[in-house]
Amino acid sequence: MNKKKKMNVLWIMSDQLRYDYLSCYGATHIHTPNIDWLASQGVRFDKAYVQSPVCGPSRMSSYTGRYSRSHGACWNGFALSVGEPTLGDHMRELGVKCELVGKTHAIPDKEGMARIGISPDSVVGKRLSEAGFDVVIRDDGTNHSENLTRHAQDYDDYLRSHGMDGENPWEEWANSAYDEDGNLVTGWLLKNAHLPARVPKEHSESAWLTTRGIEYIEAQGDEPWLCHLSYIKPHWPYMAPAPYHNMYSADDLPPVNRSDAELQTTHPLLKAWTEMRVSRSFTRDKVRERVAPVYMGLIKELDDQLGRLFDYLRSSGRMEDTMIIFCSDHGDNMGDHGIGEKDLFYDCSARIPLIIYDPREQADVTRGTVNSDLVESIDLVPTFISFYDGKQKPHILEGRSLEPLLHGVTVPWRDYCVSEYDYATRDSRVALEFDQADARLVMIFDGRWKYVHVEHMRPLLYDLQTDPDELNEIGDDPRYASEIDRLRELHFAWSRQHHRRITKDAETVEKMTEGKEPPGIIIGYWDESELAVDNLRVPPHLRG
Repeated sequence: MNKKKKMNVLWIMSDQLRYDYLSCYGATHIHTPNIDWLASQGVRFDKAYVQSPVCGPSRMSSYTGRYSRSHGACWNGFALSVGEPTLGDHMRELGVKCELVGKTHAIPDKEGMARIGISPDSVVGKRLSEAGFDVVIRDDGTNHSENLTRHAQDYDDYLRSHGMDGENPWEEWANSAYDEDGNLVTGWLLKNAHLPARVPKEHSESAWLTTRGIEYIEAQGDEPWLCHLSYIKPHWPYMAPAPYHNMYSADDLPPVNRSDAELQTTHPLLKAWTEMRVSRSFTRDKVRERVAPVYMGLIKELDDQLGRLFDYLRSSGRMEDTMIIFCSDHGDNMGDHGIGEKDLFYDCSARIPLIIYDPREQADVTRGTVNSDLVESIDLVPTFISFYDGKQKPHILEGRSLEPLLHGVTVPWRDYCVSEYDYATRDSRVALEFDQADARLVMIFDGRWKYVHVEHMRPLLYDLQTDPDELNEIGDDPRYASEIDRLRELHFAWSRQHHRRITKDAETVEKMTEGKEPPGIIIGYWDESELAVDNLRVPPHLRG
């Protein structure tokens, strides 16, 4: 780590934000000047993909630098198992604080901690429960179900301190509104999306988290820090405070991206997906036309709040010593392809915005540029390690440091990226009558061809060169059999890689190889002369 100048990392993540709803990514239906400004100061990655298009597994991959098949937290509500190394572990080894302001979707591995005698209330237990972070503020939203592990107590307390009381202020103020008849209605129902949330804009979650992030940075001393400022919006419930609730209308929306062929698909998996409730809802024009403008309003609110944050960073001089990363954990289909929510591997869901500002002079050569290399969210952890001059850990981390790309250095890069989806808990799996063990999908994307392995079915295939909107699924076309064979082999090659041998690095394995057996262990030698050939000898106490 650079001892002459303390460096820091501000990792900003939004939830469920599509890359193509930002003007720096080409959107013309919305203007996001503050995020655009950050892109002008750093590198905008144009082909960044998450390791799963679902909050929990996507975030756990981002927090570990490992694929979902490796860390095992493959769906929301699945804990990282005790012993899984995290970003927090790697940062603290380098003397860097790793702290959270916002959302993680992490849950504790209570059984694992109990098995090895770790108290959830201990420092170690709290870090294990929080995906490796030390928590300053936790905000995952909340509800009344004991089976869901969402957290918004800090925000609830804040709302109460400003006179917005109730049994559940997050629900009753940030995600509720009054209808035209004066009735209090919930933002969970899509029909209410156009109504202004009860909470004033200055007290919304996005505004509150921005203030907490600024306060965090202001309070820091001499110790280097990594702050994960993680926003919950524009994730549902789709309800925005005034004036963002009606800032846009259906006339501002881009055309929906779907074809009749997609709605009439005969592929069993796609057919099951289009028949799920959320897909049937968002395929109705009136739903998209009511919800998507509010989704845009939430994005505009986020951009405005980031403008406030960036103003602070500029005025405080923090732009000189802080790496800034902006990304999302996945996108939102919003009715495209005949589906809703965040599902499957279409670009609107699995491709994310990723912008990195590196304050060091080595990054001057790439400022304001666009990089089109295939990048994965698991690349962030090794990038942070590089930023702090730490040693890379390829036996643990499956991502690659982006530092060469940030500094304009040409290096061999990956030929394809991977995303995974475990749909064991989805209605589509029940409709297909699959065993939960077989409900898995794997995407292989090489920059042109997007291949999706579907257990017990033929694969899906899209050619993004001739079909950038992904409207034509061609996996059953015999003209593309050779491409399917090639991509299937890439999937097989990826599947064969080591991903659990994480307790010994490559150097240690080489030393073990060179040293033959451990000292005092002699196997396969006839006499002392054969030992001498390998520079070994009989232990002194056994001679005679």
